[in-house]
Amino acid sequence: MEDNVQGVLQKQAYFQGIHGKHIHLKAGSDKITSVAIPMAFVGTAFLMMFRGIWNMSHGSGKIE
Repeated sequence: MEDNVQGVLQKQAYFQGIHGKHIHLKAGSDKITSVAIPMAFVGTAFLMMFRGIWNMSHGSGKIE
């Protein structure tokens, strides 16, 4: 039983030690899900806030 636990711990240490990255960032497509999509959300939020402030400042974009 202890050999199995030691084997699991060694595999865990090996996979966590590859290139200094965490396990959830190993694949190449992980950059898309953990970086690109949140950046797109942040960019969209900033654009929407800027548009709202612009419309309030200039009195445009009203629904009447």
